This record gives sequence, structure tokens and C-alpha cells, in this order.
Amino acid sequence: MAAISLDNLRKTFGKVVAVNDVSLHIDDGEFVALLGPSGCGKTTTLRMISGLESPDSGRITIDGNDVTQLPPRSRDVAMVFQDYALYPHMTILDNIGYPLKVRGVSKEEMTAQVTSVATNLQIDKLLERRPGQLSGGQQQRVAVARAVVHHARVFLFDEPLSNLDAKLRLEARAFLKHLQREVGITAVYVTHDQAEAMALADKIVVMKEGNIMQAGKPLEIYYQPANTFVASFIGNPPMNLLSCEMQDGRIQILAGGEPQSITLASAHIPAGMAVGASFTLGVRPERIAIDTVETPNSLRVKLYVTQTLGGEALVIVRLGEELVTIRLFEDEAPDLPQDLYLTILPEHLFFYGADGERLT
Repeated sequence: MAAISLDNLRKTFGKVVAVNDVSLHIDDGEFVALLGPSGCGKTTTLRMISGLESPDSGRITIDGNDVTQLPPRSRDVAMVFQDYALYPHMTILDNIGYPLKVRGVSKEEMTAQVTSVATNLQIDKLLERRPGQLSGGQQQRVAVARAVVHHARVFLFDEPLSNLDAKLRLEARAFLKHLQREVGITAVYVTHDQAEAMALADKIVVMKEGNIMQAGKPLEIYYQPANTFVASFIGNPPMNLLSCEMQDGRIQILAGGEPQSITLASAHIPAGMAVGASFTLGVRPERIAIDTVETPNSLRVKLYVTQTLGGEALVIVRLGEELVTIRLFEDEAPDLPQDLYLTILPEHLFFYGADGERLT
């Protein structure tokens, strides 16, 4: 396998900047997810790594070798596409073995290698069928088997689970994670699904409008979002973000309606925060306590709606003109009265400046 380095990659399509001066290092054997909304540049970045797109500027190295100008066949990468790109007229055996056939491997050796990989991926009983006779999950495994038998140094996945139903997606995620751990592959995985990225990746790279907004381990991205974009994009439901103003030892919530504020110790307030400064306060839904009686430093809210989701419940309340979401265990959210009180734990608060970047 091999490490990948992207140095100041830039790609435009006409006047549209698809990838804007992106630099990223991927360690040997690391599983990295490129995550973001449609149009953020994640697929273009993947295609430049594969050689299907050429950067306007910048450099790509794999295992220390500059591959920026090399064609895809010379990069020793394997790509699994969203539609799996299987040949409908070929058997599964021939689909998986196609990279070996192109290399001139004998029929006997190809069959032996394909059978070994297919057995490991539990699709060895399907080798005489054709793609149209398989389920979506089975086709996905065939596409991965074709990449594995290629013995590529780098595996590139372009939203390979997006065509599967919810149950199959869970099974496929477990399969890909197990495969990555067993084989130790270096993988770059494009997705717009944050749950997929959190479940699979060693490192998540959050992108927006061609730029990297934050890169780090999944729990680091979740618990320490670097800016309001990452805070609002990661998490289901996402982080609550409230416009606030710093007063003398108190935080004024600018949510409309009756003014409310909370008091924080100086240790929980970013250094140098001036009185009168405007900022955004962030708090995860699971870091809010809810009660039916007023307590010191609580905020008065009105119940908006309760959503029961099996073992947990989302309680959505109105704070002034803003909606705030609280996540509770289902048995903690019985029939709630209209008037409620929130308490935000100060050690779990995040402060973001006018530019959206986190204040510390």
C-alpha cells in the first residue's frame, strides 16, 4: 500500500473553482473520508487522485512518487464507482478478473485468484451469474472484489453505498470496515453521508466550496468542530447554534422575544472576549438538560414538538424565535408540559466568532 500527498491542488471548470488550493496527507493504510455537500469538490479531488481529472496546478504523490501527470493505468489505483461499473454481458468471475486479464494473467491463474477473493468476500457462489441477477449489495461486493484482485496500492471509493437500502448500507459499511482492517488498504472514500464517514473513516476531511474546512479523527470532528459550518454539518441532529452577545459576566441570548441570559465563570469564556462582542454559541443536543421547574441559570422555553425515535427522543423547543433541539433517552421524554427550562452545561459550550471560526 502507499501514502498519498496532495500539495496545493487546484481545479476549475470555466469560472467555477471546484478545488481550491487543497493540501492533504493520507498515511499508508489510512481510511480517509472526503465529506461534504454536493458541489464541495470531494469527487473532483478523488478523480484527480485517480488520474481521471488533471489539476490546473499542484502536485499528487503516491508512495513518494509524483503521479500528477501520469494516466490512471500508471498510478496503480483501483476505483469503485457509485454505479459499480460492472460489465452486464460478463459473468461475475470475468468481471472480477478483468484487471488480471488486461495484465495478461492466464485463465487458470485468474480463476484461482478470483475464487480466493470471492470466497473471502462471501460471493464465491455467484461467480457464474451476471450482474443483472444480483442484488445491489452483491453487486457492491463484486465491485470491491474487482478492486481487491487488482492488488492496487490505493483504493478510491466514489459513494459506493448510495444505491443501497438502509439495511444493506449498514451491512456494507461493516463489510468495508472489516475489509480495510484485514487487508490494511489505503483508501479514499467520497460521501455526503456523515454517518457513513463517521462509521468507516480513520480521518474525515470536511469540504465546502472546494476548500477543506477541517480534517481530523471522527470524534475530534464531532466534539471539536473548528467552525460553524462543520458544527452544523456534522451531527444528526446538528449542533444548536445561537446568536449571542457578551455582557459583564453574562451571555445574552439574541433569540428574539423576552431577553434571557446565562452566567458563566471566566474559565468557560474565551480569553479576550470583550463586553459587547457578538458571537455564536454552539451546544450539542445531547449536552442540554431539560426540566419542568426553573433552576439557577436555566432558560425558559416552550415545547415545540417531541419526536420519538425508538430508544431515544428529540425534544424541540422554542427559545424566543429560535428552535433548539435536545436529545434524550426515550424514557426521559414522557408527555412534557408546554413550559420547560433548559440548562446548558458550560464545559460543553463552543464559541464562534463573526467569521465562523472557533474562539478558544
